[in-house]
Amino acid sequence: MANHKSSIKRIRTSEKRRVENRYFARTMRSFIRKFRSLTDKSEATSSLPKVVSLIDKNAKRGIIHKNKAANLKSKLTRFITHL
Repeated sequence: MANHKSSIKRIRTSEKRRVENRYFARTMRSFIRKFRSLTDKSEATSSLPKVVSLIDKNAKRGIIHKNKAANLKSKLTRFITHL
């Protein structure tokens, strides 16, 4: 166990951030999974901005890298064209 006040606080804050980051990443992945399971092109086109926004927010927060966000968005837009 940590002995210093600062290290005790660091443990608390890092645990809180870890839980929040897992929540944001998990939510994004489930949205992407639901998006890829869509079969209707108009429904997919209407839900794309929501998914892209979620990906951008996670990239801004530092949960995923900006290049990974770009790759995901590219793949999802390609997915719509092939429906």
